[in-house]
Amino acid sequence: MSPASGNPGKQETWPPLPYEDWEPTKQTLHRYTQIVGKIRMELSPFQNHWWHTTLLFDTRGLTTGPMPDGDREVEIAFDFLEHRLLITTSDGQQRELDLREQPVCADFYNGLFAALDELGIDVDIHAMPYDLGDSPPFAQDTINRSYDADAVSRFWRILAATDRVLAEFRSSFNGKASPIQLFWHSFDLAHARYSGRPVPVDPQADPVSAEAYSHEVIAFGFWPGDDRKTPYPAFYSYTAPEPDGLSDERLEPADAEWQDTGTGSLAILPHEAVRESADPHAVLLSFYESAYRAGAGRADWDAEGFSTRAV
Repeated sequence: MSPASGNPGKQETWPPLPYEDWEPTKQTLHRYTQIVGKIRMELSPFQNHWWHTTLLFDTRGLTTGPMPDGDREVEIAFDFLEHRLLITTSDGQQRELDLREQPVCADFYNGLFAALDELGIDVDIHAMPYDLGDSPPFAQDTINRSYDADAVSRFWRILAATDRVLAEFRSSFNGKASPIQLFWHSFDLAHARYSGRPVPVDPQADPVSAEAYSHEVIAFGFWPGDDRKTPYPAFYSYTAPEPDGLSDERLEPADAEWQDTGTGSLAILPHEAVRESADPHAVLLSFYESAYRAGAGRADWDAEGFSTRAV
């Protein structure tokens, strides 16, 4: 039985994901999520901090959740167990794309929009990759054409394990907090906590950043890496606006460190350090908690007031 088949519950909870091995598939899958995410952005009502644009974790992969389409709802979901894309509507219709049989980005884009057309779903997106260099338009992209089902399965299992940690972490905070969601522009699974205090709008900020960082925030998540900044999968946290002395704060575990990104300090814990530990769940939870203490303490948040109490 191959690692990509069978019962994922019997597979490794924190599998390896060497960046160089799955980089071609990561590039292709990243574009797939951008295409689907842009559809959600067009169909869904606006939510603060662009939460209406993200993809959500579910038991089989990633999903848009229900999106309004006139008097019905439509949902687009990545099934990473059977490696297919499902388009379903509340009036009982369904279409399906096999992710392994047509891995070329242009074929995925054209196949998805053909399926939407068959279902009578009229949606237009800006069909260009976001912040992915000089990558061609989706409909013309025959460069990105890799779909390693085993690597995708391992990526998804890491998302699942991270989601469980973030769900436990989220439960200890009673202030404004984001869903646990995948931001397709940067391809990271993320969760954020807010102090409730607004941030003055930077006149130089683009509209996306101005809305995303309109309030004080401490963000946490998992990022599969890229070839520009961190060429390995890692867990992260940052505080925005960044308070003075943030990078002087101690992080847990010992493998965690502060990195200077050029625009601020990023707390980083490599995925390998987590998966090789005796208790990966506890180690990752301690990392997020230490990063939160660092940001909340330096930014003078009411950490005690935001703390929940068990009932």
